[in-house]
Amino acid sequence: MAHLCGLCLALRRDHGQFSRIVTNYDGLIVSVLTEAQSPGPAGRRRTAGPCPLRAMRTAPVAQGEGARLAAAVSLVLASAKVRDHIVDRDGLLARRPVALAARRIARNWDRAGVGTAASLGFDTSVLVDAVDRQGGIEAVAGPGTPLLLVTEPTETATAAAFAHTAVLAGRPGNTAPLAEAGKLFGRLAHLLDAVEDQGADDASGAWNPLTATGTSRNEARRLCDDAVHGVRLALRDAEFDDSRLVHVLLAHELRESVNRVFGTTGCGHAHDGRAQAYGPPPGGQQSGHPGQGGPYGSSNPHGGGGFGLPSSGGGPGQGRPPGGGGYGGGGFLGGGPTPPERKKPRGFWSGCAVAIGLCCTCRVCCASEYESAWSRKKRKGWCDKCDCGNCDCGCCDC
Repeated sequence: MAHLCGLCLALRRDHGQFSRIVTNYDGLIVSVLTEAQSPGPAGRRRTAGPCPLRAMRTAPVAQGEGARLAAAVSLVLASAKVRDHIVDRDGLLARRPVALAARRIARNWDRAGVGTAASLGFDTSVLVDAVDRQGGIEAVAGPGTPLLLVTEPTETATAAAFAHTAVLAGRPGNTAPLAEAGKLFGRLAHLLDAVEDQGADDASGAWNPLTATGTSRNEARRLCDDAVHGVRLALRDAEFDDSRLVHVLLAHELRESVNRVFGTTGCGHAHDGRAQAYGPPPGGQQSGHPGQGGPYGSSNPHGGGGFGLPSSGGGPGQGRPPGGGGYGGGGFLGGGPTPPERKKPRGFWSGCAVAIGLCCTCRVCCASEYESAWSRKKRKGWCDKCDCGNCDCGCCDC
């Protein structure tokens, strides 16, 4: 929570109140990584004043270059997402006056994000280039197109953002492993977003990478498992001053997200102690090899193709994966009832009202399950459980 509030406050401080609307969960990983690599506690946290989203309570929040980098990345990617909606003429953006206002907001966000990133030594052109290439790749993708070709722009953007946290923290040796972790994190975010949205996309005729490329959910699951394992391996090669929160988010929560999206259960990692916190799973499996099986939903409020990258809308998808939904068609594991129809997402303002209610009543933290403010997907409360799979990594002191 300290990093989410820190990102929100960094946006307000540097870019004004309205910019806080781009606060997102994917972006806070950048702040978490920067703090985890920075030596010493000095300057990491400050006490923020009362906020309606914290039930008018004060709280320690993250500050510094990590929060500012997260804010810059969030602004640039949100700007790209707004422009994408304008091009697609989505909703109210089909009206010229609204589109003109939105275009001006996007331009201001883009300029602000680029300025902040430049002051931190980060070149946002890699993010903008990734956004520009995403639409072109999706336009030509069809049955037989490698799925990883579609996820590549997202991977490139997240790799750059993760790697720069090592520069900010003064740990150049972490640049390569964090770039690899970021690449795989971006792949996961894109794939899980595609899996979650496939049913709704097919029903509405929207473009979906799994449907367009003819990729089965079995293959998507294999790629997700490989990515989770690869993130753990990459983190083993990085040095952290305090890796506990990084471990929870990138070793535990990524696995939980995969299990949640695919409706399965499983352990986040090996159970043989701290030395294996990011190590390979039992059996010595390695990631990234096509023949291997393996043992994050998108929480970005901007949606899209993971880590805030927009996913092209447009006409009906092509190349439906053989066998229908689930593992092999007809639902999960090749049979079973049809999944319930997904509720229609709330609009922006109604979602804001629900989000304020969830936070002020502490349901986000304390409820065993609650309905997400915008997507209306079922979420578990942050403090509902601490299931670490008997992990002896010392991170489970909640």
